[in-house]
Amino acid sequence: MTDKILIIEDEENIARVLQLELEFEGYEADVAHTGTSGLIKYREGSFDLILLDLMLPEMHGLDVLKRIRATEQNTPVILLTAKSEVDDKVKGLDLGANDYVTKPFEIDELLARIRNSIRFSKMKNPKSLADEKDTHLVSYGPLSIHEQTRDVLYFEKPVELTPREYDLLLYLLKHAKQVLSRQQILEAVWGFDYFGDTNVVDVYIRYIRQKLESVNPTAIIKTVRGVGYVLKESNHEA
Repeated sequence: MTDKILIIEDEENIARVLQLELEFEGYEADVAHTGTSGLIKYREGSFDLILLDLMLPEMHGLDVLKRIRATEQNTPVILLTAKSEVDDKVKGLDLGANDYVTKPFEIDELLARIRNSIRFSKMKNPKSLADEKDTHLVSYGPLSIHEQTRDVLYFEKPVELTPREYDLLLYLLKHAKQVLSRQQILEAVWGFDYFGDTNVVDVYIRYIRQKLESVNPTAIIKTVRGVGYVLKESNHEA
């Protein structure tokens, strides 16, 4: 399941760079530019980590941190501070911040601190790991789909699919190791009232294969000549 990070940073250029870097690393990133909007997003969402600037408009970062820690202690918070904010760093750590980085910072160092904070949080709170293995998760071999979040992972890497591609792959996954005809797939994914060419299945299978194999060349969707398709690992019998 993709880790989600909230960036609370009033400098829009910095916030945008952070968002792009995090998304490139496979995280889901949301942004708020004031202390108030950041606190609202935190309360309305579910985040695995918060990057919190201290000098924010409307509400100081330390006040945002106080309100977060008044409700829960588990979500890691990394402070983004200026070199001159020594006292605020100490106050932030005393209030429950997990770490801090000083501006200007190296993105690789920040990413390492993020990985470490999230990893330590999950080790400390094993329930968060158990929650990922709920009834919404459908898995077979290296492929898994979380139906509630629509996250698709192949060899633990996220795969972006269109809604139709997602529906098709989910159907194949729920019937893993079963040979499915093109007509079965059409009726399940496109609907019983679809009267188009069955070649549309072949087209979408090709799209999905390209996306999966761009992550890992291991082929998991096999063609059954004259029949249709089966989702099966090479070392598994149908």
